Amino acid sequence: MRWYSTTEVAELLGVSAETVRRWCDDGKLAAERRDGGSREIPGPELARYLLELGEAFTADGISRQSARNRFTGVVTKVERDGLVAVVEIHVGRHRVVSMMTTEAADDLGLEPGDLATAGIKSTNVVIELPPSR
Repeated sequence: MRWYSTTEVAELLGVSAETVRRWCDDGKLAAERRDGGSREIPGPELARYLLELGEAFTADGISRQSARNRFTGVVTKVERDGLVAVVEIHVGRHRVVSMMTTEAADDLGLEPGDLATAGIKSTNVVIELPPSR
């Protein structure tokens, strides 16, 4: 079973470590004290907490669609080169990159600073694990 430090949870969720410690103190997120007194959160407990948070943020006004993987963030880069445009969206501390036609990027009027949602529908999603601690 994977254990997470309060700092790791904070980085994953885009909050401060103090906020995570407060959640633990308030009983919202179960943690155990480890050697040295630091708190560690068991992976299944973190998953439970995330499921209870409900829906992730999405921008208002998005039409209904079948794609279930949706990430709303800020456009940070739009590189147009001939027929192709590469668009980068930062979602929290994560980066989502899309390649589309330049015509599509122009039709959407995509520019850095825009709020946009990346809708991802794919049967090929690679899951990677970090090396064991």
